Amino acid sequence: MGERDDSLRVLSPTAILGYGFPPASFERGMARRPDVIAVDAGSTDPGPHYLGAGKSFTGRKAVKRDLDLMLAGARERGIPLLVGSAGGAGAAPHLAWTREIVEEIARERGLRFRMAVIPADVPATRVLQALRAGRIAPMPCAPPLTEADVAGSAHIVAQMGHEPILEALAGGAEVVLCGRAYDPAPFAAPALRAGFDAGLALHMGKILECAAIAATPGSGSDCVLATLRRDSFELEALSDARRFTTLSAAAHSLYEKSDPYELPGPGGSLDLRATRYQEAGPGRVRVSGTRFVPAPYTVKLEGARRVGCRAISIAGIRDPILIGQVEQVLETVRVQVLQATGTSARVLFHVYGKNGVMGALEPCRTPAHELGVVIEVVDGEQAEADSVCSLVRSTLLHFGYPGRISTAGNLALLYSPSDIPCGDVYEFSVYHLLRVDDPTELFPVHFAEVGR
Repeated sequence: MGERDDSLRVLSPTAILGYGFPPASFERGMARRPDVIAVDAGSTDPGPHYLGAGKSFTGRKAVKRDLDLMLAGARERGIPLLVGSAGGAGAAPHLAWTREIVEEIARERGLRFRMAVIPADVPATRVLQALRAGRIAPMPCAPPLTEADVAGSAHIVAQMGHEPILEALAGGAEVVLCGRAYDPAPFAAPALRAGFDAGLALHMGKILECAAIAATPGSGSDCVLATLRRDSFELEALSDARRFTTLSAAAHSLYEKSDPYELPGPGGSLDLRATRYQEAGPGRVRVSGTRFVPAPYTVKLEGARRVGCRAISIAGIRDPILIGQVEQVLETVRVQVLQATGTSARVLFHVYGKNGVMGALEPCRTPAHELGVVIEVVDGEQAEADSVCSLVRSTLLHFGYPGRISTAGNLALLYSPSDIPCGDVYEFSVYHLLRVDDPTELFPVHFAEVGR
């Protein structure tokens, strides 16, 4: 805590590091004298590619711009800057990439500070030991983990809780870069260190990690300030363009949850059954009543493996005769190409305008007057995927379906060249819970003196 012993203020500048935020909102937040700046930098929402490939899903220039403002503000104010899930996926290359940007900013600005770097990578040998010891269980809808899944993974990370961050802060860290982290952890850690209620601190972190997405109108690129007290916390947007309401705060508490009353995380879960949302003034909401229920300590493991290369082609269809039988035509083309080439490639059609988003779950069956078709082929190497994609596209372009009148092409192709190589494809290979004895055992804290 800073100057107050009964409250703690946390500034969340943006929903994801690199998404940006208005400098005016950030300056308004800094004028409120926050005790900590925290930001989430990662997510599995963009899929497994970025974890497997070791790349960030946000651009370096955008991340540096955000970090430059945050780092300068934190050092001027003399408060910690905490970054969770560095580089997007939080594996070793992502953490190193983010650290390089921080050190570059420090050199350019002449800043000096003590930095803690907390990797979250879990060696395959460690995962295999735990698997053989029966300490790993699948997440809902995930299959049981196999040794082949582990061996085939390019990177495996674990989601750290707040405990390694507490260790970093206790060691005098002024900047903390975390590998993969439980989203609320960087926001809750300073509050837990100061003795605030765990349920309130983690619930506050759950909302702050998405910044102004939880306000109305929502935005992933704007700042939010939370004030945590012993019995509640208050949320306020830092732009006149948006505000918090009881509805927006409660709705965001349901975000990414399969159960409206419980939110599991490392070491336990949040119980929202007694949570209350109250107006606290113009554009502000007070939240109270959330409880933390301890449980055996588990961390989520995430791993990704390469499955081949992808090529796509994007086209449109406007012939009502073809639209009326498009599923049968596409399946015939798929089978014909696979039989002709003898390949084991994955050939997929994503038909937008007819179940393209929800697939078989789509409740609306109204036919469209035009369809967008994305042809997707995944094969072992790029040249193989390109070749099969080309054949699928040309076969569909000239396919003679029942009732066809014109002998011109069936497709309006969006681009020239019509086929687009997309590179390596990854899929999640590990999405499981690991039971641990010590919350910090997988997450060593390394300190560095930057600029000194």
